[in-house]
Order: sequence, then structure tokens, then C-alpha cells
Amino acid sequence: MTTTSAEPATTPQTPSRRLLAVELLIVLGLSLGASGISSLISFAGSLTEPAALGSQVATLNASRAPGRPWLDLAWQLYYVARGLMPVVLVGYLLVREGAALRVLGFDLTRKLSDLGRGAVVAACIGGSGLALYLGAQAAGFNLTVAPSGLPDVWWRIPVLVASAWQNAVLEEVVVVGYLLRRLHQLGWGLPAAIAASSVLRGSYHLYQGVGGLVGNMVMGVVFCLLYRRWQRVGPLVAAHALIDTTAFVGYALLAGHVSWLP
Repeated sequence: MTTTSAEPATTPQTPSRRLLAVELLIVLGLSLGASGISSLISFAGSLTEPAALGSQVATLNASRAPGRPWLDLAWQLYYVARGLMPVVLVGYLLVREGAALRVLGFDLTRKLSDLGRGAVVAACIGGSGLALYLGAQAAGFNLTVAPSGLPDVWWRIPVLVASAWQNAVLEEVVVVGYLLRRLHQLGWGLPAAIAASSVLRGSYHLYQGVGGLVGNMVMGVVFCLLYRRWQRVGPLVAAHALIDTTAFVGYALLAGHVSWLP
């Protein structure tokens, strides 16, 4: 009679700095780093258009199948789900090193606290962000941003809310929690890491114009400092989701009914 011994347990180890750097480039190349490059190309195209920046329109949450609402809904849900895959990848990589997304403060252990802090941050940043956008757009430095291009169908508002939360989870987990953790492990100082995170956040909003770049870089600095203080991305996800939900849904309901909205 033979017996088999259990395989010895393996202790997760943090990869070498070289592997961490490669991993970081891969994650960003599959997510918001690629979006930054795409945004730069888009902005270059806008600058070389005959029309002025202020007269051009950048449409968010555009229809994917105009005139075919059920197919359009399928595409919208597909892009929301696909947009969350880099977060799944980050979670897997953290588990491989013996941690998890909770090490970034992305969990449900402090739901009310995270939501309350997020609401305060959203209230402080949302109004100033809108003012900056309107000013930049009026000055001709920004494209006119249309937060919703979806048809007036029953699923429009739920999809806009889902899109807002997808943006929030993706950006705050990857650009704040994961990026700052990896840069710290690579030996970067806090000021340099905050600068890198903020520039990255601004870069993938450049398609909106200079106002989108500058405004989101400032937001990036604030969010990094709050993350440093709270050690949680949960409040930042809540704040970002509330800001985007207000922008997306508010635009869908108010566009064409108020004079101050371009």
C-alpha cells in the first residue's frame, strides 16, 4: 500500500523589481496607458481640424448601434464588462503576491464610511470641475463634451449609471491604488508617484482638450493625497462614480432644456 504526501505549501513572494516594472507596463498597456495614447492621437486630430476646438464635440457613452436598441444595449453591457477586466487582472496579480484588492482598500468592509467620504469629495470637486470645464470650453481650449449620446430608451439611465461606476472602479483601482503600490515597490518617492498618477489621469482625458487634461491632473493629485491619508480607494471610487453619474444622467435629462449647458 502506497501513500502520497501532500504537496508542500508555497509562500507567495513579491516578484523582482524588473518583473514588477514589466507587469506595470503590461497592465497600463492593456488599460489606461493605452487610453492615454489614444487620447493624445485624438487631440492631435482635433487640433488639425479646420473647426475650432470649442465647436467640436466629444461624445461619451455614444450609441453603438443607432436605431437598433437591443443590439445597442448588448454592446453597451459588453463594453462595461470589458472595461472592468483590467481590475480583474490587477486583483489576480495581487493574489499571486499573497495580497488581494482589499490591500488597496477596495472591499465592502466600510461601505457607509466610503460612501460618506466619497459624497463629500464629490460635492467639493464636482462643482469646481464643472466650472473649469465651462470656462475652458468658452475660452476655446476644450471640446464640447456631450456625456451621453444614447437614445431615449428604457435602459439609457441604468447604462449611464453602470458606465459611471465602471469608469470609477477602473480608474481609481488602477491609477491610484495599484499604480501607487507598484511605484512604491519600485522605489519611487511619493511626490514622483503622485505626479505619475496625475499625469496618467490627465493624459487619457486629453481628447476633451486642455481643460480635460489640467482638470483631471489636479483631481489626480487630490485623489492621491486622499488615498495616502485614508489608505483606501473605496471613497475615491464612490466620489468618482457620483461625479460621473451626475454628469451622465444630468446631461441626458437636461440637454436641450437649459441654456448654460453647451
